[in-house]
Amino acid sequence: MQISQTFSADFTYPVHFGRGTFLPENDLLSDVISGSGRVMVVIDQGVANAFPDLTRQIQDWFAGRADKLELVCKPEMVPGGEVLKNDYRRIMSLVDQMLEYHLCRHSTVLAIGGGALLDAVGFATALVHRGLRLVRMPSTPLAQNDAGIGVKNGMNLHGGKNTIGVFAPPFAVINDFDLLDGLDDNLWRAGISEAFKVAMIKDAAFYQELLSLSPALGQRDAAAMERLIERCAELHLNHIATSGDPFELGSARPLDFGHWSAHKLESMSNYRISHGHAVAIGIVIDAFYAARLGWISHQTAEELFSALQTCGFDLCPPELTQTLGDGSLQMLQGLEEFREHLGGCLTLSLPHPVGAISEIHEMNTQWIAEIIRFMKETVCN
Repeated sequence: MQISQTFSADFTYPVHFGRGTFLPENDLLSDVISGSGRVMVVIDQGVANAFPDLTRQIQDWFAGRADKLELVCKPEMVPGGEVLKNDYRRIMSLVDQMLEYHLCRHSTVLAIGGGALLDAVGFATALVHRGLRLVRMPSTPLAQNDAGIGVKNGMNLHGGKNTIGVFAPPFAVINDFDLLDGLDDNLWRAGISEAFKVAMIKDAAFYQELLSLSPALGQRDAAAMERLIERCAELHLNHIATSGDPFELGSARPLDFGHWSAHKLESMSNYRISHGHAVAIGIVIDAFYAARLGWISHQTAEELFSALQTCGFDLCPPELTQTLGDGSLQMLQGLEEFREHLGGCLTLSLPHPVGAISEIHEMNTQWIAEIIRFMKETVCN
């Protein structure tokens, strides 16, 4: 006997853009949470350090709405970045706290921080009662235009990037641009690479716009960054909604353009190289590879290289040219690791032409070595 069961589930969540979420008169968060509820707030320690009054502002904001919302404890501070994603004990500690405060499936966890924190807190939240309501408040451009608006949650384990995790859409996302003001230059620029990535494979007009905006982005122009975040987020959300594979059950992941090498560079550097900076390097490598295939022009790849340098990225860290005992590039191990991550079949997406993609299932490692040598010579000269 066999019974075949088929069902579908619709997910809807809003992504808001604005400023001043915790101003006394701003009701956006209470409208998002929708009525009465118990709330736990988790904050990236880096965000709390950049905004010393933030914890007090949050507590005052909830105190002014105590008839509708209950803040179950003082905002919980946790380390941000890969430190948290690498530490299973810290994540399980968050799970313990959610249970100790008797959060239920109608309770809300508000996570404020960068993409790594949102990943880790989202993973913990998804485990409790098979899923609490998660409201994300991304604090970096990379999180506001990519990591914080999607459906992925996870952590690093066994030396790999995102080796365990779940697909769980957030209840809502609030992109508060005020949080960007507290970032250092490295964190501020990290999200720029994801915008170039998605533009190069999804929107040729936006890609040209980013090329023209690169000098302003290199100078930390707020208006240019807000434009970048909003359009990049729109393209990412559209892909999730229309790709036909939001939970990545297939072997192709177009939005992972440039990521096979990026993930490897992150782990090789013990995460000294941030995700956004690694992606900048990765999309340059893959763009030059696409040029070798004749899918885009060599000039286009050089323009991307130049624009990302103008934005302030270091495109040739020592790890890029690090070799193994046999003289081969260590980074090339990322191809096999990425194949395993995809489920057994290597499928990479490259621009063909700008604004569209084609897939490949193998890469010429000699070409990659030549591309990296060219990148090193160009940066050094």
